[in-house]
Amino acid sequence: MLGRLHKVMPSITPPDAARWQQIGRALMEGDRRMDPLVAAMTRNGIRESRAQFERALRDGIDTVPDALPELRGFMNAIGTPPPWLDRDRLARGAALFWRCGRNALYVGRDVALMGGYQASAFNRTLILTGALQKGPTRRLAETVQWSLDCTAQGGMDAHGIGWRSTLTVRFIHALVRRSVAARPDWKMTEWGLPINQADMAATLYGALTVPILGARMMGMPQSRQDRDAAAHLTRYVGWLIGVDETWLTDSEDAAAAQLMQLLLSLNNPDETSALMARPLAEEPLQRPYPNFAWLRGRLQHSKHLSISRAFLGKAAMTRLGLPANGLPWYPLLTMPLTLGYHGIAGLLPGGKSRVATAGRAAQEAYVRQLVADSPAVIGQSATAAA
Repeated sequence: MLGRLHKVMPSITPPDAARWQQIGRALMEGDRRMDPLVAAMTRNGIRESRAQFERALRDGIDTVPDALPELRGFMNAIGTPPPWLDRDRLARGAALFWRCGRNALYVGRDVALMGGYQASAFNRTLILTGALQKGPTRRLAETVQWSLDCTAQGGMDAHGIGWRSTLTVRFIHALVRRSVAARPDWKMTEWGLPINQADMAATLYGALTVPILGARMMGMPQSRQDRDAAAHLTRYVGWLIGVDETWLTDSEDAAAAQLMQLLLSLNNPDETSALMARPLAEEPLQRPYPNFAWLRGRLQHSKHLSISRAFLGKAAMTRLGLPANGLPWYPLLTMPLTLGYHGIAGLLPGGKSRVATAGRAAQEAYVRQLVADSPAVIGQSATAAA
């Protein structure tokens, strides 16, 4: 993935000494706003405090007269948008994500999520919070659903579905961070703080930047203005989820550079990499297809492996315990079709709008297929484990 990013964006350079030090500090930093809030909620009683938190997310902090002072301060701070926020650009960035259709979700799954399993320290956090027991389908569905919430129409408005989902994930991250860091078997000096700033920033870009970049590399024309609007959306999501401003940007090129530099420090595959990657690779074989299940399962299995092979490369596939010699047939076949489809749509009146509507419908259908028409509940298993 790093090599392919550099080919598309040759201006991306490895981190210098100062940047390495900054990344090193990020590996030991958590969420300076949410971590103290979770500590206060734990002292007060997590069950009652979480009910207050969820009511505040849904209806506003003014509907919680007995709210903890720490919760009230947090919600008031979050309720004041950053001065740089441009809601027109949020909508434009979300529209680009819609037009990417299923290819965005495929790249998110097969490149960002699969490739992310080379980060062994993050794998250990997942394993300790029950990721293996939860299974790959549930985690994949939760991750995809969160990205769809963030790109929903009005989703990032105050108390919108993406706004609430993002703050819920932020709360869960803090719970897991607190729980795992307290375990005697967690090696802080070797693995860093669980779900640290580097982890959160890389995950943010993996969920929202890599899918759009991957769709572009698979043949979808994208304007600079649209790509930077998507970066602006990612910046706001990152601000809400607790990523420090140091790691946030309004430029797609800068976002890709941030991601590459973070991956250079996080990618340290070990035995946990294959332990996490193989179940995800085999997930298409387990989907509840309505007919021709055997054939469709194997076709989907081959398709997703071909995407991983195209973007991650042979060496990464080997490190993940996956077949390294498969052909990247799906991206190669898709590229001219995608280019033609979007090229024609761009010439027709209202073509982009129709493509966006169709792309969004395809994304939502993909989630329904993953969870067999049952809605994904973001973070439920992680919360229970924490």
